[in-house]
Amino acid sequence: MVSRSYSNLLELASGEAPSPSFGRMSRRIPRIMTVAGIMSDLDDDGSESVCSDPSSSSAQKDRIIIVANQLPIRVQRKNDGSKGWLFSWDENSLLLQLKDGLGDDELEVIYVGCLKEEIHPNEQDEVSQILLETFKCVPTFVPPDLFTKFYHGFCKQQLWPLFHYMLPLSPDLGGRFNRSLWQAYVSVNKIFADRIMEVINPEDDFVWVHDYHLMVLPTFLRKRFNRVKLGFFLHSPFPSSEIYKTLPIREEILRALLNSDLIGFHTFDYARHFLSCCSRMLGISYESKRGYIGLEYYGRTVSIKILPVGIHMGQLQQVLSLPETQAKVSELVQQFNHQGRTLLLGVDDMDIFKGISLKLLAMEQLLLQHPEKQGKVVLVQIANPARGKGKDVKEVQEETYSTVKRINEAFGRPGYEPIILIDKPLKFFERIAYYVVAECCLVTAVRDGMNLIPYEYIISRQGNEKLDKVLKLDSSTPKKSMLVVSEFIGCSPSLSGAIRVNPWNIDVVADAMDSALVMPEPEKQLRHEKHYRYVSTHDVGYWARSFLQDLERTCKDHVRRRCWGIGFGLSFRVVALDPNFRKLSMEHIVSAYKRTTTRAILLDYDGTLMPQSAIDKKPSAKTIEIIKTLCRDKNNMVFIVSARSRTTLDDWFPTCEKLGIAAEHGYFLRTSQDEEWETCVPPVECCWKEIAEPVMQLYTETTDGSVIEDKETSMVWSYEDADPDFGSCQAKELLDHLESVLANEPVTVRSGQNIVEVKPQGVSKGLVAKRLLSAMQEKGMSPDFVLCIGDDRSDEDMFEVIMSSMSGPSMAPTAEVFACTVGRKPSKAKYYLDDTTEIVRLMQGLASVAEQMLPL
Repeated sequence: MVSRSYSNLLELASGEAPSPSFGRMSRRIPRIMTVAGIMSDLDDDGSESVCSDPSSSSAQKDRIIIVANQLPIRVQRKNDGSKGWLFSWDENSLLLQLKDGLGDDELEVIYVGCLKEEIHPNEQDEVSQILLETFKCVPTFVPPDLFTKFYHGFCKQQLWPLFHYMLPLSPDLGGRFNRSLWQAYVSVNKIFADRIMEVINPEDDFVWVHDYHLMVLPTFLRKRFNRVKLGFFLHSPFPSSEIYKTLPIREEILRALLNSDLIGFHTFDYARHFLSCCSRMLGISYESKRGYIGLEYYGRTVSIKILPVGIHMGQLQQVLSLPETQAKVSELVQQFNHQGRTLLLGVDDMDIFKGISLKLLAMEQLLLQHPEKQGKVVLVQIANPARGKGKDVKEVQEETYSTVKRINEAFGRPGYEPIILIDKPLKFFERIAYYVVAECCLVTAVRDGMNLIPYEYIISRQGNEKLDKVLKLDSSTPKKSMLVVSEFIGCSPSLSGAIRVNPWNIDVVADAMDSALVMPEPEKQLRHEKHYRYVSTHDVGYWARSFLQDLERTCKDHVRRRCWGIGFGLSFRVVALDPNFRKLSMEHIVSAYKRTTTRAILLDYDGTLMPQSAIDKKPSAKTIEIIKTLCRDKNNMVFIVSARSRTTLDDWFPTCEKLGIAAEHGYFLRTSQDEEWETCVPPVECCWKEIAEPVMQLYTETTDGSVIEDKETSMVWSYEDADPDFGSCQAKELLDHLESVLANEPVTVRSGQNIVEVKPQGVSKGLVAKRLLSAMQEKGMSPDFVLCIGDDRSDEDMFEVIMSSMSGPSMAPTAEVFACTVGRKPSKAKYYLDDTTEIVRLMQGLASVAEQMLPL
């Protein structure tokens, strides 16, 4: 649904709406007044959609606005009794760490997000000013009850479990969808958008939005600034389409994400699932061009980035050099190494997806299967506080405590506990010390996002000279580390030297733990070397720079695009068009029709006069009447140019006596019903069908929903009703297979919309257009009006011939030429219409004018 009716997109995109002026960060930011209420959807005031003049861009250095649920700021009350606050950077925040990778000299970084403490409305102005001036941070203030519904409600009870593959099959299992929580989510995203509006310079600034808390934010930003340079990175898994499509607001979230310019994922699996959802739920397919994956979305290219995040090497190495770290390492060496005990380490949040209890059971299995390890191997499990709340967190805690107690009672002895559970918050240097001493790190989550614990462990085990002295190691001795990681965590693909396990299989995890302990030292060193080389070069700075470079590349042609916002609410999107590509207006073409005397009209059928999705492909009575009316004017030459067979087209248009028909892409041609069929190219033998038919039959049998259409001179394999992913995959294989077996035959193998087609060489719809124009020229009827409409790649040949003939003798010098494609997409045509409904409406308008112009 469009927000306004415009006959020409360029009229809207020409900048008639005034663009608001946005100042730089030197001005004071007023506090956004937040009311504890729920908004049901976006503000639909289209006047707020801005398409700014690119010439107004500032010459200052680039800025990036980083937006996340939480600011990288620590907050605490002043302890001197006053009402003020103390603020400091949170050095452990990934958002702060990525800033170091971008470099302050080249880029100015502004943060937008919430604070971890509730700020009273009376203090919000002052806090905003302090954070802006001191930290370049813009705090987003959300009323407590609204924040609870947003974060603890929709984010943690609905999105987070679903994205980790937990379906709400019962009210106790995960959170059932609650529309009021969804409305709170939308409302908070809108509040974030309002804060960004206050500081953004829309033509210059880059905006980088982080994680699933803000997935509809791109729609709010794109609505206000059509050409905003916007990236989004998802730090959690993206589930398979089978899981994701259970979400009632699945399309709203997909469309909101597609309002970004670049969408980032940690792994190919997550990106693949997202692309599959776009294909299955929105009918949008992706293409890979020169290594970059992109989706065409209403004329905009949305790029997909696959790169796992890294760690901050500088910060970690700094902590490794601290005296307190060395002291803690010395303490742990005394506690474990000097007691003849080997330390296995687990570091996890206390939530249902980290698989802590399964890891404990694997440890129990290890001690049962290898009694000689009892008293010698200790598993230290550091359990960080859960980020969410609810019944499931309590159940995990209870199960963990009871399992630890049972195993320790069964295998413990005086001075030895096989499992040490640390459930209090540890300082960062303390955690690092455990990494340094641990012989093996176990990260066995049943489902997790990136998880940087293995990366931190690898760098910690590399250590430094001071730690080598504490550990009594020769500095020239190669370092070693062992990792047992779950197949279901994001960092698993990048750690090829780790022992990968299915965490649900306790026996396999126990065997992996044993392998990690008994593996020869040289192999441990080789594995560590390989991991250290990767982790040290793919740090958080590398990730941030790479993402921003791709964002710049994706947005580089923004300035030359004309943008038009359409749609209401969360279905809002922006149509981005080349300045010379415009919507074909009824007034324009009707006016040209009336002014001209000799007209050529070429029409594709499927996807143009008839929707591709239609079950009954026969033309309606209305379509036939339109064509008959246009054909009655002896100055009109009307042609249907289709891939269908001549028998089918003959049966469908029996009453259109003056209609020209080009069948099978123009191989067969007839200018009217009383003329004989002729061929555009010399007749060919179809012996090649004996080779192609068995190949197509093989793919039909193995691809449910696919069919073969055997025509007189061509064959088509259609997978319109097959699974979109599998059908597309099979089509690529079939294309290669047919090209191979038909290499010496006089045929062309091509792919089209849900089809693979084999047809004689030299046959194209362009030949039909060329032949028609030549025939009209020979009769002294060079057209001064040409209309050519199509939707497929095969129609591009017609467009090319029509456009290249404008300056030639086959058209009148002042000819009005309208090459029109269906839908907004890259095309050789200069005009477009949205769908078949608009095509039929246009043709009906021309038919009405034609009827009025006919002599009585």
